[in-house]
Amino acid sequence: MTTFQPGLRESATFDRGVIHEIQRAAETGIYDIRGWGAKRKLPHFDDLLFLGSSMSRYPLEGYREKCETGVVLGDRHAKYPLHLDIPVTIAGMSFGALSGRAKEALGRGASEVGTSTTTGDGGMTPEERGQSKHLVYQYLPSRYGMNPDDLRKADAIEIVLGQGAKPGGGGMLLGQKITERVAGMRTLPVGIDQRSACRHPDWTGPDDLAVKIIELREITGWEKPIYVKVGATRTYYDVKLAVKAGADVVVVDGMQGGTAATQDVFIEHVGIPTLAAVPQAVQALQEMGVHRTPGGVQLIVSGGIRSGADVAKAMALGADAVAIGTAALIALGDNDPRYQDEYEKLGSAAGFYDDFQDGKDPAGITTQDPELQSRFDPVEGGRRLANYLRVLTMEAQTIARACGKSHLRNLEPQDLVALTIESAAMARVPLAGTEWVPGRTTF
Repeated sequence: MTTFQPGLRESATFDRGVIHEIQRAAETGIYDIRGWGAKRKLPHFDDLLFLGSSMSRYPLEGYREKCETGVVLGDRHAKYPLHLDIPVTIAGMSFGALSGRAKEALGRGASEVGTSTTTGDGGMTPEERGQSKHLVYQYLPSRYGMNPDDLRKADAIEIVLGQGAKPGGGGMLLGQKITERVAGMRTLPVGIDQRSACRHPDWTGPDDLAVKIIELREITGWEKPIYVKVGATRTYYDVKLAVKAGADVVVVDGMQGGTAATQDVFIEHVGIPTLAAVPQAVQALQEMGVHRTPGGVQLIVSGGIRSGADVAKAMALGADAVAIGTAALIALGDNDPRYQDEYEKLGSAAGFYDDFQDGKDPAGITTQDPELQSRFDPVEGGRRLANYLRVLTMEAQTIARACGKSHLRNLEPQDLVALTIESAAMARVPLAGTEWVPGRTTF
């Protein structure tokens, strides 16, 4: 343990973490690559509180009165929209970044509670398709693993324009995770670092996106919902352009979203917090007349969702559903204390391990090593994920009932107040104990 001499004062600008990174950069001459998401403290859903019912609002009795949770995604143009039992979905995480067993577990857990999972970069695996009742197929700039037959097997298609952890940047999969199977699916050489493109090769703007959406609809017979996913940056304009291009569902991923591997400087310094992005997206949808209307466009929010309270707050701000990635991996067993000794051998600790790019995950989740993968039981992992998803849903229902709501989608901004001026301004809800919304000129 580090000891300090009396009277020493740590710099707020050059703290120990900053000093360590300068020393690491000076020694190696390369930037740091890691997984996980932003580690700096950002305004988040913890900065909001619900106004439960007392006299002016009437609560629902949890043991006798229902609070519904179902959501329909993609009924704007698709013949077969997704009907999910809960509004918590699994975000895109690739086979390659994750093991095949982990992808299977995600499918098992999501299907057990009636929600969807998503493929990620690199294509569709039989393990995931076989265990997923509802599977969303990601269509990414890299086109790795893209197969029209798999598009038709999917239940929805998600065109990825950006990711919260790295908006404007492409994905990474380092050579130690490019096995023969991964390489075969992506048409890559074995053992060579893969860096995905940061933009789609066959369009340069929203007009081209509209053409691509029509193309994908024709490939799938106009049956599948088309999502468009953006990393949270210029959210208001991006959402408007996605809707204009014909999206059925818009996915907005805030900067607290995770990644398997990208530059640390990207994770910490690009994008905007999820809390700031949601009201911008909702405003865009409302101005276009498609927010929570029949045949409208649904909004999925991701990036740092951890609890049922986060789910409820995102929906109160206007989301129709949320997506989880990092939390789902933790539920499967990522960073489990049982592997503490092995995490220490890797220079980390349980709860801190973020070197997903190295492929040495002791839990067998973010690796392609056969021996490590064998430690992970996809049936048990699926059971754990299903339990976690049930808890998220029950927690959100508990809050909704306290606010007098018979459905999670009935939560609204009027049910929220903010603890800080910053969160009040971002979420566009009053500072607690006042009627003041920073930046709003009228009340």
